[in-house]
Parts: sequence; C-alpha cells; structure tokens
Amino acid sequence: MALDSHIEKVLWTAGEISDRVAELAAEITSDFPAASPAPVLVGVATGAFVFLADLVRQIKLPISVDFIRADSYGCGTESAGAPRLSLDLKADVRGKHVILVEDIVDTGSTLASLISHLEKKGASSVSVCAFLDKPARRKVEFQVVGSGKYYRGFEVWVSLS
Repeated sequence: MALDSHIEKVLWTAGEISDRVAELAAEITSDFPAASPAPVLVGVATGAFVFLADLVRQIKLPISVDFIRADSYGCGTESAGAPRLSLDLKADVRGKHVILVEDIVDTGSTLASLISHLEKKGASSVSVCAFLDKPARRKVEFQVVGSGKYYRGFEVWVSLS
C-alpha cells in the first residue's frame, strides 16, 4: 500500500506550499530589517518543525531559533482546553522580537497562552506565523504583542480531521 493512499484530496501542491513559504519569509525579512534586533523564531513543538525549517532557510536575516511546547490535545485530535507548558524556551527573549511559528491555529487556546507566556518573559513584540489557520474553529481570540503581526500561510475552511 502506498504511503499516501489514504489521502482523499490535495489542498495545496508542493509547489504552492513552497511558494507560500517563500512569500512569508520575504514578508518577515521585510518587516524586520537587519538594523533591528534579530528576531527569535520560536517553533511550537513538535508540529511546526518542518514548516519552521523551510521558513528559516528562506529568511534573509540573522535570526535565532528556539522551541516551546504546550500540550492541549493529549492523545486525541480535540483540544482538551487550557494548554499545559511542557517545554519552555532556553533563549532569553527579554526585549526581543519573537515570532511564534505554529503548524495549525485551531481554537486559539494554545496560541493565546503562549503569547501571554512570552509577553510575561519580556518580549518586546510577539508575532505569529502559522502554516494553516482554521478561523471557523476559533474559540479564543488571540492578540499579537507590540508591533507584532499575524502571518498566515493558508486559511482552511474544510475539515482536516
């Protein structure tokens, strides 16, 4: 049996994904000129690691990378509610621009919690760069911090369960 035999429909081709990641990287590069403090890209582990790797290869800035993990799904695919931080940053983000890199923004609970956590750690701004956004499932609205921005790869209006 082929590895992808269970796929019912391809939403975006590899080329479309690559093009969109390049566009996001160009936008981030433009928004954080080399003269400003280098942004810290924080991958939300473990789902975002491939997207993060593709993104950082195309950002034309000196950046640093770290990871954070918040568990809200347990073993299932439905959020259990309030996330629990299970891996914190090693980097000091005080006074720095942070870009949270997320694979899927669903209910917004995890993202709101992580943004609050980074704000408490003293980040001067917190942006979000999401590969997929599912706004129809949003239960918690999140706010970027300072001059932060929301970078969205693709918006999903179909079920991905």
